[in-house]
Amino acid sequence: MSETITLKHTMARRTDAILHLVQHSLMIAGLLFAIGLINVFSSVSSAAGIMNLVFPGLPLLAEPGLASDEEPAAIILSPRMQGALDYVARRYRVSSEALLPVFEVAQLIGQERRIDPLLIVAVIGVESGFNPFAESTMGAQGLMQIIPRFHMDKVPEGAGDKPFLDPAINIRIGVNVLEESIRRRGGLVAGLQSYAGSSDPDGSYASKVLAEKERLEHAARRAAGANASRLSDLMDRSEKSVGRG
Repeated sequence: MSETITLKHTMARRTDAILHLVQHSLMIAGLLFAIGLINVFSSVSSAAGIMNLVFPGLPLLAEPGLASDEEPAAIILSPRMQGALDYVARRYRVSSEALLPVFEVAQLIGQERRIDPLLIVAVIGVESGFNPFAESTMGAQGLMQIIPRFHMDKVPEGAGDKPFLDPAINIRIGVNVLEESIRRRGGLVAGLQSYAGSSDPDGSYASKVLAEKERLEHAARRAAGANASRLSDLMDRSEKSVGRG
């Protein structure tokens, strides 16, 4: 009788150990899958930026979280844009909640217009420091500092009395102006200089924007690396737990 009880206890312990091992194996598999998704998202975002700058005529590689054929009800920021948002919130001391709509619009319009959304964000940072109510001595208004008297033809119908202070409208018009400048001047640097109304030969305005864009790119890559590191730590702890079991 005692041998039967002992055998039952042994089998029960073995069953528990097997179930414990299976649970942790599934957890590890899930973590590996999540890390793979982060790497895929980062690769797709980086490839999209490069392809759109080098081959602007090609169809856009969509940012993760956006459908290619319709405007979604809710925009989900790609990991690349989320990393840049976190950096901007710290650098400019603006709340993430206030910045989120700006980044959502930049991502959406970037996809629509085949332009890197981080370039849009960089222009906003240089022009207004993310203040949607900024106004210059020359009368330029809003996030991308649009001069109303030059671009009233780009204002959509029913936009209200102060359309250039509406962040979504301002960004859309600003990107339109930037695209025209790049196309008319035949290149990104010359187009940025034209956007700012600057003719200085050393291209100081363009340099500021491109330097800001590089900082955003670096912040996005660093955030992606940090996320991958956290997932790796979780996986290591899970493996150690399995070993102890």
